[in-house]
This record gives sequence, structure tokens and C-alpha cells, in this order.
Amino acid sequence: MIATGLVKTSYPKEDITFLLKDVSNEFTESTLEEREKAVQTGAHYAERLPMEYRPSDEYTNLYHETVGKTKEQLGYLVGLVTRRIFMNAGTDDIVLVSLARAGSPIGILIRRYAEQVMKMEWPHYSVSILRDKGIDEKAIDSIRAAHPTSRIQFVDGWTGKGAIQKELTKAVNSLNKEKNMNLYDDMAVLADPGACAVLFGTREDFLIPSACLNATVSGLVSRTILNKQYIGENDFHGAKFYGELLDEDLSNDFIDQITACFLETQEQVKQEAVSTPVIAERTWQGMKEVEAIGQQMYSETDYHLIKPGVGETTRVLLRRSPWKILVNSLDNPDVHHILMLAEEKKVPVEVVPDLFYRAIGLIRSGKEI
Repeated sequence: MIATGLVKTSYPKEDITFLLKDVSNEFTESTLEEREKAVQTGAHYAERLPMEYRPSDEYTNLYHETVGKTKEQLGYLVGLVTRRIFMNAGTDDIVLVSLARAGSPIGILIRRYAEQVMKMEWPHYSVSILRDKGIDEKAIDSIRAAHPTSRIQFVDGWTGKGAIQKELTKAVNSLNKEKNMNLYDDMAVLADPGACAVLFGTREDFLIPSACLNATVSGLVSRTILNKQYIGENDFHGAKFYGELLDEDLSNDFIDQITACFLETQEQVKQEAVSTPVIAERTWQGMKEVEAIGQQMYSETDYHLIKPGVGETTRVLLRRSPWKILVNSLDNPDVHHILMLAEEKKVPVEVVPDLFYRAIGLIRSGKEI
């Protein structure tokens, strides 16, 4: 028994355990205006939750089309990163720890691939990690106590400029030094356009459809919450369960559609896994472009305001207040949903043909040039 009072989820219990305190009955969302004002005046983004975006029928249809077009490629990338995790670890005694919530569905897919194709049982937990606050150490303590000798593998969905990778490295170094936890910071992701992860399926900046939606593709679980009003010193970080969205929930449909493609790509995955390097060097190429964009677009640079990559740009449109979106082309299918969201929210889009990423979202700060 790892804990009680955990947040509910619409995922099957064998797929994932969210080590998050359930604050569904206590915590209420803030309006976008309230949240943006709080963040601009120094509050941490995890102290408040945004209102859940309710997609239009047109946007939902685009999501379904995207899943249909990309599910085979996603199945292939899940297989590739799963095999690379195994080869890099050098053991099958692996525990997956996904970073909630973008990492949660990806962790489930990796767990399923390991079980269904590689015949390995990898337990899977999902924990909170927050920029400038670090990882939920209580959750990691619980996992390590339950699995004292296992290889813990951290998983996320994609990278942007590398803020979470840096946060993870810092946390791993601290926990290893203070508690001798034997952790590794080699976070595994499906897409690593920022070139800041060492284990990945691809470094191409492409759309992972789970980025298109919020709770309804993440087990009906909210963003993670760290607010002293609701989270005590001995609590896990918190989250809400959106049971009222059950009729709109696509979480398991997304997982099942990708899982159904595993077998048809497994031979290609095997060949690629043994013919290419298991891990790659971090070059932080994405951060270099972020620094250049920051100097061009803001009078005082705060790189947290710049959200690079298709996934991060989507998320910033779903729950923040961007003042501009940059894309390298209007014709790429990976940005069609971004263009639709930008039009819905009346956010201008600028085409920058030599952009390293396919899209970048710029958050309003009051100091735009």
C-alpha cells in the first residue's frame, strides 16, 4: 500500500498510479485573468488552476483526425523509446515514473509496450514536478520505499526549452546526495525538439495528439497543484479529478488506438533500436533559439514566457494568455490545431520561415517590444 487519499482517474488501475493528493472537493479554478495577474505579480503558476478548455466540435474533429493520421507513427515511437529505455537500463527491473500530466499517457503507452510486446512488467507511477519548485520528494520517497532496488525511469511527453529536464537533474542530484537514492536524470520522451533529453523517439518537433486536449486525454486529472492552503508539509502535491467530464473523456480511446498499432511496427522498431545509438548527447539547441527570440520580442527577458515547440505552444493556448504565436509555416498539418486555437482566442500568428521549432507561443508580460 503506497498511500491513501490519491486523486481518482479514468485510467485502469493497472496502467498508472497517480501519487497526487485528491483536492477535488476543496480546490476551485481561477479565471484566466485572475491567474495571469497572479503569475505576473509573483505567484507561482501551480498555486492556481486554469479553467478547463472545452473544445468546439470543429476542434474535437481535428483532434480525432490527427490521432487517426499519427497513431501508427506514435506506436512506432513508443516502441523505440521503450526499447531504448530497456537497453540503456541494462535490466528489466524498471519502474516508470511519469511527470504529470503530459507524461502520464506516454508512461502508460510505454508500460503497455513493455508488457504486450517485450513481456516485461514495469510498474508505473505519475508524480508532480514543477518549475522552480522541483519534484514531489514525498512521492519519490514512497516509490523508492516500495521498489528499493529497481531502476527508476522518468518519463515525459516532449521537451520544450528544457526547463523540466533541468529541474529533474537538480532534483536527482539532490536526492542522490542527501538520501542515496540511486536515481538517474535520463528522462525519456517521445519527442525531444529541444535536444535536451538523452532518451527519445524523435527529435522532430511534431504533434503528439495528447497535447491537443487537457484532462479529457489525461485520465480526467488536472494539472498538479502546490498551494499551502490545500497541500500540507507531509502531503503529495495535489490534483483534481474532473468526473463531470466523463462523457467527454477520450483518455482510454487515445491509449487504445496507439496500443493497437504496436504489433504492426514492432519489427521496424527492433531494427531501428539496434542500428542507432541508444542515447544521444544533449545539445540544448532549442534553448539557443529561445534566447534569440527573447531578445527580439521582450524588453526584459524572462525565458519562462517563451514556450517553444508544437506541444508547448498548444498548451499555452489552452491555459495561458499568449500575445503572439510564431510558426515556421501555415501549411504544416502539425500546426493546424494551433491556428484554429489562435483564431478562437484572437491571438495573432506570425510566420517566421527559418524558425527552428514549428511553433512558439509567447506569453504576455507587459514588457513586449
